[in-house]
Amino acid sequence: MSDPVDPFEQNHRHNTRRQFFGRAATGIGAAALAALLGQESVFAGPDDRPVLADGVHFPAKAKRVIYLMMSGGPSHIDMFDYKPGLYQRAGEQLPDSVRQGQRLTTMTSGQKQLPVLPPHKPFKAWGKSQMMLSTMIPYTGAIADDICLVKSMNTEAINHAPAATFFLTGSQIPGRPSMGAWLSYGLGSMNNELPAFVVMSSRDQESSCGQLLYDYYWGSGFIASQHQGVRFRGNGDPVLYLSNPSGMPRQLRRKMLNRLNELNEQRLDEYGDPEIEARIKQYEMAYRMQTSIPGLTDISDEPEHALEMYGPDVHRKGSFARNCLMARRLAEQDVRFIQLMHVGWDQHANVPTQLEIQCKDTDQPAAALVADLKQRGLLDDTLVIFGGEFGRTTFAQGDTRGQKYGRDHHGRAFSLWMAGGGLKRGFQYGETCPYGWNIVDKGVHVHDWQATVLRLLGIDHQLLTFRYQGRRFRLTDVHGHSVEDLIA
Repeated sequence: MSDPVDPFEQNHRHNTRRQFFGRAATGIGAAALAALLGQESVFAGPDDRPVLADGVHFPAKAKRVIYLMMSGGPSHIDMFDYKPGLYQRAGEQLPDSVRQGQRLTTMTSGQKQLPVLPPHKPFKAWGKSQMMLSTMIPYTGAIADDICLVKSMNTEAINHAPAATFFLTGSQIPGRPSMGAWLSYGLGSMNNELPAFVVMSSRDQESSCGQLLYDYYWGSGFIASQHQGVRFRGNGDPVLYLSNPSGMPRQLRRKMLNRLNELNEQRLDEYGDPEIEARIKQYEMAYRMQTSIPGLTDISDEPEHALEMYGPDVHRKGSFARNCLMARRLAEQDVRFIQLMHVGWDQHANVPTQLEIQCKDTDQPAAALVADLKQRGLLDDTLVIFGGEFGRTTFAQGDTRGQKYGRDHHGRAFSLWMAGGGLKRGFQYGETCPYGWNIVDKGVHVHDWQATVLRLLGIDHQLLTFRYQGRRFRLTDVHGHSVEDLIA
């Protein structure tokens, strides 16, 4: 009988020369550079742009990001991109000259008629900027002079998961680090008691058309797992296993972690696996969160007028309103990247029955978050983003003679808004055709948008990279440019 195989020895045997030197360069080189910079930030790239004293390439306008990701694809036609001509064209076929052969999803590719569907509710001009927005989102209208509305977003993705993955990781294929993980890796944490990257999720109250939320939407991909998002739950303990088991005093927990860390450090010395080091840091963060999280999630100290800003749903744990309030509290504690995932915008067959309800669920809390940050002096260095993975079609999906119709996915042109963080305010950028179907001026690709977000945080998107399998990866993949016209 042959001797048993040692799995660690077998692993070393299978390491190629390229893997050995690649890991050595990543571990030793990155650690050395981080030590020289005096922080966790690691930047690399094709040129010699200097890194500033605080680890960035430009003077940063924003310190933190709150990303309100509306999963499902909010309809730009109904909410943000005013096209008055659609009312006169209601029921007419979308011209081939407008569609230009664009592929449709399987849900409407066989639909024989593509009738133009005008906005569900009227639009009106809001604020001094006279920004045209739907009357379904009056609270957003009230902050129109504080937001920057981009009406010329575009993406190649046509289905939800690839499109959301593209926005959040820079690739339609899962496996890349998410935006929050990139910022944790590049800029580090501003608060040692809380994660640099926090995620919360919610859904429409009717549970009408929710999308699946995958862990890789806030994953760390191939960079150290300590940079992945920490998901806060709406019910029970905000973070799983955060509380000590019954009979386990905090002092005993500390002693247990000390011994566990000693074992992990021994294994780290033996094998040099960076994931062991990441696990040590995660255990320590979990221990510190035991004291920082309970006070953070207890909103009993919030004045009544602050709660009223976010609407009545703020009292329901796990709601979008409650998560927006939590986002403000996290921003006050200098959490670097706060990602709120809200599902319910996939309105293929229920625009007349659900869209307005969904707007009511999200409009007031999102606007309250911006107003709350502004009155607390936090909006100037906090970037707030509201948008989905794509928009919706100009034509109707289904039979408009009844109540069961909607709009299909549309990535060629759609809208999102941002506020604070060094952006122009009361500003609109880009233009689409009279049908809201094609971009006719100043298109903004997903990678352009990502480059702009990084630029506001002081980062040259070409220089924040991670070497993996012989290639330097970055959030914007191989293209994209910062849209300087959006920056104040």
